Amino acid sequence: MGRLAGKIAIVTGGAKGIGGAVSRRFVEEGATVTIADLDDKNGSALAETLGDKTGFAQLDVCDEAAWQSVVEGVIARHGRLDTLVNNAGILKTTNYQSIDDIELQEWRAVLAVNAEGVFLGCRVGVKAMKADGGAIINMSSVAGLIASPPLVAYGASKGAVRQLTKSVAIDCARKGYNIRCNSVHPGYIETELARGSMNLGDGDPVANYRARISVTPMGVAGEPADVANAVLFLASDEARHVTGAELVVDGGLTAV
Repeated sequence: MGRLAGKIAIVTGGAKGIGGAVSRRFVEEGATVTIADLDDKNGSALAETLGDKTGFAQLDVCDEAAWQSVVEGVIARHGRLDTLVNNAGILKTTNYQSIDDIELQEWRAVLAVNAEGVFLGCRVGVKAMKADGGAIINMSSVAGLIASPPLVAYGASKGAVRQLTKSVAIDCARKGYNIRCNSVHPGYIETELARGSMNLGDGDPVANYRARISVTPMGVAGEPADVANAVLFLASDEARHVTGAELVVDGGLTAV
């Protein structure tokens, strides 16, 4: 019996990277998963690879109506929603986002996906789950815990996710909804998004990578599967008494 046997889940940004690893891990543990992503090509391909218990729905997490449509579709097909992973996120820059040169348009683009997208997901998810309970896992970052001066919009967005998670968790607990809400905070994980961040600024990407790893006490980058396993725990009944928590997967970075 899998740790998520019989669970109905949505994973946003689930086509690749950390989201892809979460989708894969959930299916391995018995969940029925809807991969929700803008990336139709990779999302559909992964859903086909993972088999009959996986579907794909194209979703722009900034679109309120699209959120409603995706969740209603899952409930129509499967009868309920048990687990929502708000993983979709962007960096949205070709250079560093320092406070004195970031443009308002760029700031708003990052906050729209990384913060408002999670808010919309939490809102529709709570409405869908409040009768029978469930679990919401929001993907934050170590940038939501410690300063990230070169990426001011990204850090602010992930800090917003951290605080939103706690507010949702306590609100649901006090209302007796039996909905747990927790955040996950990856450090440097080998993904396309993280590799892209090594190209920012004027430095050498290889040197930037080495510098990032040098401040990680374990001395190695994490893999998407490392984060997926953390998300799996929070989604499972093993975490039935865990809500409003921050689960850090960073090789010790924030413990220093």
